[in-house]
Amino acid sequence: MSNLSVDHLLGIKYLNSKDLKLIFETANHFKEVINRKIKKVPSLRDVTIANLFFENSTRTKISFELAQKRLSADVINFSSSASSVSKGETLIDTVNNILSMKVDMVVIRHPSPGASVFLSNNVNSCIINAGDGTHEHPTQALLDAYSVKEKIGDLKNKKILIVGDILHSRVALSNIYAYQKLGANVTVCGPKSLIPKYIESLNVKVETDLLKALKWCDAVNMLRIQNERMSESYFPSIREYVQQFGLNKQIVDSLNKEIIIMHPGPINRGVEITSEVADSDQAIILDQVENGVAIRMAVMYLLASKLY
Repeated sequence: MSNLSVDHLLGIKYLNSKDLKLIFETANHFKEVINRKIKKVPSLRDVTIANLFFENSTRTKISFELAQKRLSADVINFSSSASSVSKGETLIDTVNNILSMKVDMVVIRHPSPGASVFLSNNVNSCIINAGDGTHEHPTQALLDAYSVKEKIGDLKNKKILIVGDILHSRVALSNIYAYQKLGANVTVCGPKSLIPKYIESLNVKVETDLLKALKWCDAVNMLRIQNERMSESYFPSIREYVQQFGLNKQIVDSLNKEIIIMHPGPINRGVEITSEVADSDQAIILDQVENGVAIRMAVMYLLASKLY
């Protein structure tokens, strides 16, 4: 069996195109597993995984936990609000205490960018980044790219659009890296105040006209406004944002072509996307959720094979 070029999943930035291909091929196998009557395999039996979530999460946490249980791993769930972190314990002390209980792998979500890289350099365990601040969210990008590839095949020279709060989104950066490694062209669209200044250095085009951008693309990923990461206002009002950057049925119908519509969740219905569009046949939002379990199974399986 081929191996990943990395010992941790810290970000898409650190993967190569062969890694992505291997993860997708492995996910194909696990997708068959989770769609059969007996959904469990003994692949990670005797492997202990700790889920450390220092930020709120619903989909990612459930998806990881389900993937771990489908692989027959032993699972420890950690919540920072009910731990010694609230008493001032450091991240390294917290993780080392957990690792001393003979944990093999750590899945971590943390509000600080670079937390997973920091951990990988300071503790003796396999680290999987489940989202670090506004930096990266690698498994989300993997499942997004996998879901698009499932619909339109090879992504080489395909046109992918990312719309919304690019500045505060860890999904956007991971998406950009993943799609580019697969040969796709990426454009971002949103208010200028929500587009980071460095974005063009990543060989990404910027478009502020949503309709023009949608006419260009094969697939669009609609991101929510990350109000919880904003200390000030980046645009005049939600109403104005919806008018300029909200995706509705009227806009989709005016394109005269079918595009794939994605959303990493949680959806703010009626803001970045209307219910009519989110629930339409062109939207693959629930496919993304299903594929997330298979992708996370693949990532953990491939990394676990390097543990021994």
